[in-house]
Amino acid sequence: MRRYIRHPSDIPIEFDLEDSKRWKTERLKDIGVGGLSFSCDRTIEIGSCLHIRIPTVDPSFEVLARVVWCTRRKSDFEIGLEISDSEQAFRTRMVEQICHIEHYKREVWEQEGRQLSGKEAAAEWISKFAAEFPTVEVAESI
Repeated sequence: MRRYIRHPSDIPIEFDLEDSKRWKTERLKDIGVGGLSFSCDRTIEIGSCLHIRIPTVDPSFEVLARVVWCTRRKSDFEIGLEISDSEQAFRTRMVEQICHIEHYKREVWEQEGRQLSGKEAAAEWISKFAAEFPTVEVAESI
């Protein structure tokens, strides 16, 4: 079973290496209880710790994660991160669902012309897709 659920790549993600407070914006690829992945214009060393922020959710989601893989693509790199703290993993799961619901809300508007409130979108998304979310064990601490 996948550790990271395929996620719409229209959600911006910001990362900061070395706690420099110089956030760089990229695009989220996958997100799940165990971690996440994103596209990046450069390689990042495996084992590095990154501060991650998803500013489009309210309140802004922030977590510390460790780079567990870095794969070269045609024009960029895909970076895989592991989130190890169980509380952070739970928060990641909540953000994952919020991102999916927001994407669903936009998709319904674009495809069906229906404008859903946040509550309506959440109720529909939960009834259609929540059962598909896998459970994932949390990794050792960073």
